[in-house]
Amino acid sequence: MTQENKEAKVSAEARYKKIFFTSIIGIIANAVLATFKAIIGLISGSIAILMDAVNNLTDAGSSLITIVGAHFAAKDPDKKHPFGHGRSEYLATLLIGGLILYAGITALIESIKKIVDPVVPDYSTVALIIVASAVVVKLVLGLYVSKTGKSINSDSLVASGKDALFDSIISTSTLVAAIIYIATGISLEAYLGVIISIIILKAGIETLQENVSKILGEGAEVELVRNIKKTIAGHEGVQGAYDLVLNNYGPDTYLASVHIEVPDTMTANEFDILSRHLEWEIADTYGVFLTAVGIYSINTRDENVIAIRENVRKIVMGHPMIHQMHGFFLDDEKNMRFDMVISFDAKSRAEVHDEVMAKVKEAYPDCNIEIGIDSDFNEL
Repeated sequence: MTQENKEAKVSAEARYKKIFFTSIIGIIANAVLATFKAIIGLISGSIAILMDAVNNLTDAGSSLITIVGAHFAAKDPDKKHPFGHGRSEYLATLLIGGLILYAGITALIESIKKIVDPVVPDYSTVALIIVASAVVVKLVLGLYVSKTGKSINSDSLVASGKDALFDSIISTSTLVAAIIYIATGISLEAYLGVIISIIILKAGIETLQENVSKILGEGAEVELVRNIKKTIAGHEGVQGAYDLVLNNYGPDTYLASVHIEVPDTMTANEFDILSRHLEWEIADTYGVFLTAVGIYSINTRDENVIAIRENVRKIVMGHPMIHQMHGFFLDDEKNMRFDMVISFDAKSRAEVHDEVMAKVKEAYPDCNIEIGIDSDFNEL
């Protein structure tokens, strides 16, 4: 095992330990709160407190799922999963979203039943103290879990933290409803239960949507893409960086490929040295592993060809659906080739290609022209 792999392994282990410790705190806190709220809810006949107890119980389950997901995500790559098991965390968060959704549906059904067949709650001082304490506990727990999740880029922890913060709001609403009932005799329990259910359902749906999107494959953060391209393009011998593709295999786990423009005078040995340096630099700076570095050879020795390239660029970039042109090369046999990035907003990318081809062919009828269609996988 190399030094880099050892450091990555230590980092993964430290991350898992932090997730484990944070989740254990969540399990204990939610289990205690669920127990007390269930007892008080049954004694007082408060549907809102009972639903709050159920929600705490699902939160404890969420923390347990987070631990399991993080455990699998931290496993080393193997033959069947050569890119690691990092996406296990996304699957774990999907399960958490499903639990939240189930809790919301259950709470909604019970609340509607109480609206149809009302039960008058009987609050005690002890009940109110426990609910008030729950507000404080969930607020502190939510802030702590969310902060920890963001610091180690754990979606499941962030989701648990947000859920805990929602719980503090829900418990506050329950407390307010109790005070209103004691003061006026008006019971808002069942209606408050419906509101709580909707909040829980919304949180569950959002959690599911976010993680399904990540599993399907989202574009990387624009700032990360820009910085990586800037670093590569700023390296000596590189004229430009294009077609950067980042494949996500879990939190903080990216494999990437990129094309770079290099002078037509560069030798294979020089490119080999350059590509290795780029791989090391990108890995050290961003923790992203370049698995492939392709090349575009560009003309540097013929001033006439360089002038043609700039004129072709004006023609190509004059089309509103073209984001970029790169990889231009014109050889002695008048074979012209280049790639262009066509916007996903174009009604027909093939039509855009044909339109540009016609204009370039009109300007240079004696050339054999090949135009490749590229996609900007991180298009804004």
